[in-house]
Amino acid sequence: MLRVEAQRTRPPRLPWFSRGLVAGAAGTFTMATWYHLERRLRRGRYTGVTALADGTPVEGLFSHEGLDYDDSVVPGQIVASLLKLPEPKPRQAGAIALLLRWTYGPAFGIAHVWLRKRLPEPAASLLFGSVLMTVTSVAFPVLGGTPVPWRWPRDAQISSLGSHTGYIITASVVDNILR
Repeated sequence: MLRVEAQRTRPPRLPWFSRGLVAGAAGTFTMATWYHLERRLRRGRYTGVTALADGTPVEGLFSHEGLDYDDSVVPGQIVASLLKLPEPKPRQAGAIALLLRWTYGPAFGIAHVWLRKRLPEPAASLLFGSVLMTVTSVAFPVLGGTPVPWRWPRDAQISSLGSHTGYIITASVVDNILR
């Protein structure tokens, strides 16, 4: 009887690809929620990111400055540059950045599923998180012209670490629940 009841309350098992997309989307939602809550709790009392390494001003997605570079128009500017599009205005770059977030977020969830097939937990999540943070730390300075992460304002470093940790934990947990 307990076995039948446990089967009814367990979330359905999803194929690996769908599971990865759902896990990544859940992680992306957590990351977006992190930024929203952090912005509300800080009420403008944060340094944030306001410029690229060369001094070019940078706007945030939902405030004058981003909490970190993921919360700014920089990802949208990177995509426009890589696709050889005309230089977008901040609002356009912000829209591109959000589109990017909601496409690569679920895609990275697939990466966790792939790692989880090959490694036990917590090794899969630790490697997954390390790769994600490395990509963030390298891509922004190389492709987006931002300072290297250790030169970001302290609160931007904390915001980036917190939002990405939320993403990593959520994506990993959701993948493991739907397994």
